[in-house]
Amino acid sequence: MFWTVRDALVRDRWRAIPMTIGAVCLTSVFQIVQNTSWGFQPVQNLGSVKAADPLGPALLRTPLSLFVPALDLPVWGALAQILLVFGIAEICIGWWRTLLIGYVATLAGTTYARIGLALGPEHPLGLPDSDRIVNDTGPSAAVVGLAIYLCWRYRAYLTGALVILAMIGEVLVKDNLAGKEHLAAITAVMAVCVVRARWGPVRSHVPLGPHPPP
Repeated sequence: MFWTVRDALVRDRWRAIPMTIGAVCLTSVFQIVQNTSWGFQPVQNLGSVKAADPLGPALLRTPLSLFVPALDLPVWGALAQILLVFGIAEICIGWWRTLLIGYVATLAGTTYARIGLALGPEHPLGLPDSDRIVNDTGPSAAVVGLAIYLCWRYRAYLTGALVILAMIGEVLVKDNLAGKEHLAAITAVMAVCVVRARWGPVRSHVPLGPHPPP
């Protein structure tokens, strides 16, 4: 993965990640606008998802929700996640696969929130009713899902296992909606990997360095 990213950046520089740069700019614009007196509600109408929302509007807002920074987290974290993980993914698997996997992961988290609320706080996978009105925005679920997909694609299984363990640890330390949504995103992307491994095209050999053996 390192050599794939390095070669692309040396050859094309920022032209290697146009979608990622666009995503960073879009997230920055949303952050600026939602912190104005006139822009908060329009941004919420376009990209804010809550489990209490009707399913139709929530699904329509989900694509943009990925680029609306969470209100309780510093925006630089979201921008760094997008630039790093989306950038690597765009170089390694292409922009449209990056968006597709990111949206699958985000949608899995959004869907889980509704399932978790239906299960209730007494269930191990359930959520308290207070999570019904939590703003469910930001790129974190997409970032986690992309990390797992890239680890599978490049056979970095140890790194993938460490990502999963880190997300499990997050839930154990801070049992909140975001942490459980990350686990839902991982589950959904792992299912995609299993389907592709069984019925998809055979993965080409990924070189381990700049000069693969003949």
